[in-house]
Amino acid sequence: MDILIFVVSMSALIYGADFIIDQSEKIALHFNISAFVIGATLIALGTSLPEMAVSMSASAKGSGDIAVANVIGSTIFNISLVLGAVFLIAKHIIPSRDLFAKDSAWSLFPILIFILMGIDGKLSMLDGILFLCLMAAYLLFLIQSNQVDSIDHELEDEKFAWGKTLIFLFIGFVFVVGGANFAIDSAGNIAREFGVSEWIIGLFLVAFGTSLPELTVSIKAALANNADMAIGAIIGSNVANFTMVLGFSSIINPLNVDLSANFFDITAALIVSIMLVFITANKLYNKSAGIVLMTVLALVISNSF
Repeated sequence: MDILIFVVSMSALIYGADFIIDQSEKIALHFNISAFVIGATLIALGTSLPEMAVSMSASAKGSGDIAVANVIGSTIFNISLVLGAVFLIAKHIIPSRDLFAKDSAWSLFPILIFILMGIDGKLSMLDGILFLCLMAAYLLFLIQSNQVDSIDHELEDEKFAWGKTLIFLFIGFVFVVGGANFAIDSAGNIAREFGVSEWIIGLFLVAFGTSLPELTVSIKAALANNADMAIGAIIGSNVANFTMVLGFSSIINPLNVDLSANFFDITAALIVSIMLVFITANKLYNKSAGIVLMTVLALVISNSF
């Protein structure tokens, strides 16, 4: 029964996030915002809502390992699985924005700061506030660097209906928050039933489920030849996962962080973040890079189990 509840809960999370993403994208396009900034802000924040809801709920319930592991696992999946899938599926990826010069460092800063904060074994309320300040800095950077490079003219010409948009946003939030609560309870029960630690459940089962919105949105964007939006969503989502998800979660309840016990998984998240910087620096937007990223994911999964 717990497995069924978990599957239904994750479906609610994903569908809820999809509602929020669609409506947020319409709002952004209505106000003439660039494709990359849409991906890195509204879509990234929308796809991070499942992670945020799950981790905040886990923190409130005292399941700190699930909260932290969810963020570490989502970072690994977002870069290795999602970005790898985008590279393998898309025919041509030629971002119009210099991702290395402008954006790649933002995928590395949060995890480095997380490691520094975790040296004392916990993320405190002060750490959470500092994470939120980092997110504010990232949003300010994106606003200042916004360049309108891709506008959906069908949406631009469509009559914008605030009433319909707000209703769908509300439905999306209800699905996300409700699904998160049930997902945490059922995931904890599954872990206890099979004798698996909450860290492993959060790292793989929960993190993979909450990364599905990023996977869906990024692949759809890549197939539509909108590489800026696809990669922007991945970078922005990783920033939001560390800053907003861990920020709010540690404010609700201080989170324990065992860097030594979870050294391999945290190092894997750091390595894939460095790989993203390397890929953007050398413009390796091709199938070879996708295969390498997928190989790293396979190694992480095999070693973690």
